Amino acid sequence: MASYQELLQQREQLDKQIKEAIEREKSEGIAKVKALIEQYGLSASDVFSKRAGSKAGGGKVAPKYKDPTTGETWTGRGKAPKWIDGRDRSQFLI
Repeated sequence: MASYQELLQQREQLDKQIKEAIEREKSEGIAKVKALIEQYGLSASDVFSKRAGSKAGGGKVAPKYKDPTTGETWTGRGKAPKWIDGRDRSQFLI
């Protein structure tokens, strides 16, 4: 059975081999991608296009309703505020 020190040395060697393998494979992958891009005349937008239905981010939504007395607004999402809850919302449309 190997000693603790021997195992640490083996781990260091393995870590070094892993790093070298990652760099080598990364370089090979980049070379393949560059060759394909050149071969087919691709652009960054061709390669990195957005998928249908993906969200770009949680941007703000414009308010849809406004309380005429206080000026408070609501987007129509989430729980309705008390000033509009249970009322005809059409009278509060912006």
